[in-house]
Amino acid sequence: EERLVESGGGSVQAGGSLTLSCTVSGLSFDDSDMAWFRQAPGNECELVSYIDDDGSIGYANSVKGRFTISRDNAKSTVYLQMNSLKPEDTAVYFCAAEGGVLRYCGGGYVKFGYWGQGTQVTVSS
Repeated sequence: EERLVESGGGSVQAGGSLTLSCTVSGLSFDDSDMAWFRQAPGNECELVSYIDDDGSIGYANSVKGRFTISRDNAKSTVYLQMNSLKPEDTAVYFCAAEGGVLRYCGGGYVKFGYWGQGTQVTVSS
């Protein structure tokens, strides 16, 4: 059974940093494209960042230069280092893996069908 478990969320002040982790089991992690999404109350789901199995990386414009995604295949874990956090980064952050049923997010369907339970990130001003 596919399982994604996020950790590392919390509350910080603006300008602070957090690192999210997501450990995956039940999937061929090495061959899986991975992503981080977020959703704030009243807002649409948003793709924050992705990292492909070949190491290709992308970021939402809103987080470029502040967030860094990485993966450790030996640990089946993907990370999201978040620096210079802003109040608008406040959301529930979800780790996701490609495969499974297409999921609706941000106005379209995404290939990341396996999702974790989410971890709350709260940034105060």
